[in-house]
Order: sequence, then structure tokens, then C-alpha cells
Amino acid sequence: MCPYCDAAKNLLKQKGVKFEEINISEKPELRDEFIKKAAPRRTFPQIFIDDKSVGGFDDINELEQKGELDKLIFST
Repeated sequence: MCPYCDAAKNLLKQKGVKFEEINISEKPELRDEFIKKAAPRRTFPQIFIDDKSVGGFDDINELEQKGELDKLIFST
């Protein structure tokens, strides 16, 4: 029920990227861990590439518009 989560998943699917979705509302015990990993960001979704936080949908969409997302995704 999160439009930003859906948009992020759709963008990654369009690029053919396999990803693991972790829904914090279904696993609240992981919330603190994710907030710590994503600091200083505190909103969801949070996208990680190779265990590095790259932000949320707006962030990956901006990278896509600049032509930089593929470099992050496919250089790993």
C-alpha cells in the first residue's frame, strides 16, 4: 500500500534487476536495524545496492534520469 515502494519495485523490475523485498510492517523487529543502516534517512522504501543505502524511490529515479542507476546496479 506504499506508492513509492511500488514505483521503486516497478523501476527495478523494468531494468531486470532481481531484488529482495523486506517489508518492515511484516517484520517490525528489523525496523531499528534498517533505520541504523539507512541513516540519516528514516523513510521507506530504502534501497540498498551491495549493502549500501542509495535512498528511496526519488533517489533511484533521479539516478535513472541522470543515466547513473545502471552504473550502480550493473557494475557490482
